[in-house]
Amino acid sequence: MINENPYMQSMTENLSNWLDSTLIFLAAILIMGLLTLLLYVIVIYFIDRTQTHHAIRRNYPVIGRFRYFFEHVGEFFRQYFFAMDREEMPFNRAQRSWAYRAAKGINNTVAFGSSRDIRKAGSVLFVNSPYPTLGEDSVPPGEVTIGPNCRHPYTTNALFNISGMSYGALSKPAVLALSEGAAGAGIWMNTGEGGLSAYHLSGGCDIVFQIGTAKNGVRDLEGRLNHQKLEEVAVHPQVKMFEIKLSQGAKPGKGGILPAEKVTAEIAEIRGIEAGKSAISPNRHYDIKSDEDLLEMIHHIREVTGKPVGFKAVMGSGLWIDQLCALIVQKGLEYAPDFITIDSAEGGTGAAPMALIDDMGLPLRESLPIVVDVLTEYGLRPHIKIITSGKLITPTDVAWALCLGADFVTSARGFMFALGCIQALQCNKNTCPTGITTHNKKLQRGLEPGDKARRVTNYAEQMVYEVGMIAHACGVKQPRELNRSHARIVNDSGLSIPLYQLHPDKTVNKDITAIKTH
Repeated sequence: MINENPYMQSMTENLSNWLDSTLIFLAAILIMGLLTLLLYVIVIYFIDRTQTHHAIRRNYPVIGRFRYFFEHVGEFFRQYFFAMDREEMPFNRAQRSWAYRAAKGINNTVAFGSSRDIRKAGSVLFVNSPYPTLGEDSVPPGEVTIGPNCRHPYTTNALFNISGMSYGALSKPAVLALSEGAAGAGIWMNTGEGGLSAYHLSGGCDIVFQIGTAKNGVRDLEGRLNHQKLEEVAVHPQVKMFEIKLSQGAKPGKGGILPAEKVTAEIAEIRGIEAGKSAISPNRHYDIKSDEDLLEMIHHIREVTGKPVGFKAVMGSGLWIDQLCALIVQKGLEYAPDFITIDSAEGGTGAAPMALIDDMGLPLRESLPIVVDVLTEYGLRPHIKIITSGKLITPTDVAWALCLGADFVTSARGFMFALGCIQALQCNKNTCPTGITTHNKKLQRGLEPGDKARRVTNYAEQMVYEVGMIAHACGVKQPRELNRSHARIVNDSGLSIPLYQLHPDKTVNKDITAIKTH
């Protein structure tokens, strides 16, 4: 018999001893861990059993704590495992999927028929022509001039643009991507109420500068409009228009809310506010407390900047716009806004009280025809352009708004989906998992501006293409030729009625002898 190598025998014994020691050590750690967990559960049990603030935890100690965990993770998994394609809010899976596919530039066709319930009241049905427009006869969206009497009017054929989202609410890479993507698509980008940053300008796109109630970026230390800063913004050739924000769809009657953790030193400098402190904008402009003040402010900003000026508002009723138009006729067109941006009660935001998000203001389906009709009645419609905003992220939404009289459509959340938003509902917590609405550098790392810019461009271009496809099916050559004869609305009976019957076209019928043009 050949004896084993003493060296190998020693190695085997050492390995065996090491394994035994390791297993004993791991077993000891496991036992200690289980004992610690048991002790922790016992302590938590007595804490839950004796506390008086939470009934669930008092009646179901330890186990009751899991409800908070499931509530949290439910936000992320509900849309993937439990919600049907057409039932989730604020945007369902079908809407988000269209936006994602359009942004990625992949096939956007579907098979086997629609999953949409076209019998549901409020559904839009477009009126197809028996003789649709041939592809060779179609034309791109026509050019529209805003503020033709300004020193620097704005002429554009942009149909679908980026609505107001401020740097601060959005991250640096998100703003960079939007700016570059907007330039690629030939559309404008609204700064939101956070002021103008270098990141807005970096891509070379057209810009609408929004003046919010805090007047960020054009304010003095007391929050009043600073004429010098206003002129400095207007000097930028990319800044094409100024928009006075009176109210926002998701929170009419309340100003912007930027949590303290998002107010970095850079953002504070751009806005002219204090760093590290929550930026709560006033719920209205201190210097605009009447229709007279609003028109005077519009006239003043136009005189200082030489560029078109309008306002953004959520409509509460038709009475206010009627009174405003009467005053415009009295004062003259030089006091009229060059455009009105109508935001819907269905609009979005990063942070707002639920009472305002759910229950305040009119949705666009009511407010848009009201504004268009009142402007028409006063003879002001040719002079004032209409921009719409609020939950318009698919071709159906955009084409419907054009049918009702909109000149332009803007979207914020649609372009957030183009950037990769997954509707995690974390916008107000600085924990956005896609890096869009957070200033956490680790989370921002996932958002590569160059790649996302291409998606922004794709999304805008695909939108215009498919809105054009709807227009051609209706028998017109380009989207801006759509009118109220081209759509129908399903009523409570499940049957549809023409849009022109629901909202008859108006003519100039007010007792107006002439509009002052001095």
